[in-house]
Amino acid sequence: MRVTLKLTLAASTMVALTACTDQQIFSSFYDEAGGYLDAGQFGNATMNNTLVQNGTRNYVVDLNERFAAAVPTTVNFAFNSSVLDAAARAAIRQQADFIGQFPEVRFRVYGHTDLVGSDAYNKRLGLKRAQAVVNELARHGISRSRLEAMVSYGETQPIVATQERERRNRRTVTEVSGFVKSNPIVMDSRYAEIVHREYIESATAPSDLINFGEEQTE
Repeated sequence: MRVTLKLTLAASTMVALTACTDQQIFSSFYDEAGGYLDAGQFGNATMNNTLVQNGTRNYVVDLNERFAAAVPTTVNFAFNSSVLDAAARAAIRQQADFIGQFPEVRFRVYGHTDLVGSDAYNKRLGLKRAQAVVNELARHGISRSRLEAMVSYGETQPIVATQERERRNRRTVTEVSGFVKSNPIVMDSRYAEIVHREYIESATAPSDLINFGEEQTE
């Protein structure tokens, strides 16, 4: 009796598993191949391509997210100062390297201060900080025509809400703002070309770094 019960339970389990598997396979007959294995990302590439073609996708937002992920976009300052220190110059150099890869794109620098001092003074100080960053970007070969009018938020947008001195509030933030007027929709029509150009450049080693073995001597 006990053996018969075990066999019955085992058979029932096999039927249930088979039915479940068959249902998944046969229901996928009218769906994309392998769709029942989808973890939530199936079709995203097609959706992205559709958004690209109809102009729905916002390239300014996308490129700004890429910029923020690739380089430090924030530069911090000493109290009551717009002088760039070594860390700030290093961050701006990385920004310039990225910006130089996209000559079709414009950028904007926003200046901020902490909450010490008057509103009017801090607005002027925030602008000086933004100008300092623009000057440093220009020193690294970035055309000023691609750096839109700087904006100073002064003390109005602190990261840390405190009336005391706070270095994290004393900053500039560089962001993508748009495209050069001569070709405002380049990312829609020639995005593949730009990506290909960047890919080729990143894969090409400078001639002075190419080494085919030990240095030959005469």
